[in-house]
Amino acid sequence: MKKIAIFGATGMTGLCTVEAALKLGLEVRALLRDPSRMPEELRKQVEVVTGDVLVKEDVDKVVEGRDAIVVTLGTRNDLAPTTIMSDGLRNILSAMEKNSVKIVSVCLSTFLFYDKPKVPAMFHGINDDHERMLHLLQATESLDWIAVMPPHIAGTPSGDYSVEIGSSPGRAISKFDLGKFMIECLSKPEYYKQRCGLATKVPAP
Repeated sequence: MKKIAIFGATGMTGLCTVEAALKLGLEVRALLRDPSRMPEELRKQVEVVTGDVLVKEDVDKVVEGRDAIVVTLGTRNDLAPTTIMSDGLRNILSAMEKNSVKIVSVCLSTFLFYDKPKVPAMFHGINDDHERMLHLLQATESLDWIAVMPPHIAGTPSGDYSVEIGSSPGRAISKFDLGKFMIECLSKPEYYKQRCGLATKVPAP
C-alpha cells in the first residue's frame, strides 16, 4: 500500500491522519473544499484536489488510482442533524467500487457502542448520521472496511493505547494516536469488517 486518499483531511483528526501517512512515506491525495485550511507545510507534501465530497465527479478524481481510502469527515462543532457525512461516504464507496479500491477506514464515534437512550441528547443528530455511515459499510460485500469508533478525542501527546473489537476500552484517545491508527489499520486484516474501539491506556494507580 503506497497511495492513499483522505477525505476530511483538514479537521483535527484529518490533519493528524495526513501527518501519520506522510511519516510512513505514503503518497497522500486529499479532497479539500478550502485548501487554505491545510497548513502550508503539509499542503506542499500532499496532492490536493479542490472539490466537495458531495460532488461525485470530485470524489471519483480523488479515489482513482489509490490503494486505500481514509474517511475522517466531520461537522466541526455543528451538532445539528445532518446527512452530509453519510451522503459523502455513499459517494466515496461508489467511487471505490468503480475504481476497484478495496480498503477503507472510517472514523465514527464510540457512541455507536451505546444503547441509543444512553447517548447524550445533544449528540443524537450526529450519532444518527454516524449510524447511517456504519450501515453503509456493513451493507458492502466486496470492501475491507474498518469502522474506527473513538471516544473523546484529546489534544494530548501520543502514548500507549488499546484497541478492542466490538467495544470501547476507555474514555479518551490522543488525536495523534487516532490519526496513526486510521492509517495503520489499513494494512491489518484482523481489523477488516470490524468495529474498532480504541483508547489511551491509563496507568494503574
